[in-house]
Amino acid sequence: MSQAVLDAADATMSRLLRLAQKFNCFYLSGFTSGECKPFIVEGFQVGLVRPDVMKQLLRYPEVFCVSSGSVELNPAFRDYEERSNKINEVLKELRSENTFIALKGWRDECYEVRTEFNAASLLRLDRSATCLFGIRNYGVDINGYVKHPTMGLCLWLQQRSATKQTWPGKWDNMVGGGLSVGHGILETAHKEAMEEASIPSDLMQNLISAGCVSFYFESERGLFPNTEFVFDLELPLDFVPKNQDGEVQQFELLPVGQCLERIFLSDYKTTSIPVTLDFLIRHGLVSPENEPYYTRIIELLHVPLQKIYSNAKTTVHKQNGQSIIENNVAS
Repeated sequence: MSQAVLDAADATMSRLLRLAQKFNCFYLSGFTSGECKPFIVEGFQVGLVRPDVMKQLLRYPEVFCVSSGSVELNPAFRDYEERSNKINEVLKELRSENTFIALKGWRDECYEVRTEFNAASLLRLDRSATCLFGIRNYGVDINGYVKHPTMGLCLWLQQRSATKQTWPGKWDNMVGGGLSVGHGILETAHKEAMEEASIPSDLMQNLISAGCVSFYFESERGLFPNTEFVFDLELPLDFVPKNQDGEVQQFELLPVGQCLERIFLSDYKTTSIPVTLDFLIRHGLVSPENEPYYTRIIELLHVPLQKIYSNAKTTVHKQNGQSIIENNVAS
C-alpha cells in the first residue's frame, strides 16, 4: 500500500478503527493517565477507582483505606461473606443517596470479584457497581444467524426495552447477559436464550463456541473491562424470536451488510459492537482487503484484560507518612 494511501487512511481514521477506539476509549487513554488508583482486595489488585468514586469512598474509612497510591478494602475483613457484606452496606447507602448514576441499575444480581477468571472469588458485588471499581466482568453473547435464500447471511438483532436502566432503546445482539454468581457460561447462554428470545433447547443444541472478545470502555457510569464469551447459533428460516422477560422491545432480521452499517449508528449499544464486529470479521464482511486497519482492529477486539492488573500480591504500608506499595510474587 502506497504512502499516499496510508496518509489518506490516517486522515479519515477509517470508520471501523474509530469505532474500535470508541469501545476501547479507557484502554487507549485513561488507563495510563494516572488519575485512577488500583483497587486492592486481600493484597491483590482487582480493579481501578476513578477520582469521583474515591471522593465518596473517603467517607467510609472503616471499609476503604484510600491512600496516595491505592484504594484498599480493609484487610481486616478476612472472608468472602464479610468482604461482600461490608462493601454492600456502603453501596446501598450510596444508592439511597443517588450518588452514582450506575447504581440506578441495581438489580440484586451479583458478579464475582477475582484475581483471575478461574481463581477463587474474593467477594461478590452487585453488577451495577462493578464499573465503579473497574472490576473485570464477563458476559455471554449469542449471534443468532440465518442463511436466507434471498437475503443471504442475516443476523437477528434485538432492540432493548425503552425502560431498561442501561442503554434503553438501543440495538443489541440477539441474546446477551452477564455471568452472575452461581451460573456457568453455558448455563447462562441457555438461560438468556430462553428469557430474551424464547429459543428452545432443541435449537440450542446447535450452539457453537466462537471464542471471546475483550475491551476496556469508559462512560459517565464508570469503567468497563469486559470479556464476552461469544457463541454462534444458526436458526431455521421459520424461527422468530419472542421476548419473555420484558427487556426487549423488538427483534429484526438484517442482512450482514446492513448490520455492518447499523453498528455505526448512535442507536447501537457501544459495548455490544465488539461481538457484532467479531462476527462480521469471521464471516468475511471485514477483511484485510477492504479494511486498511484490519490488524489494529483485531487487536482492539482482544485487549489483554486478564493481565492488565498486577498479578503480584501487593503490600501497602506507611513510611514517613506516605503509602508505599510493594509487589511480591503471588503464590
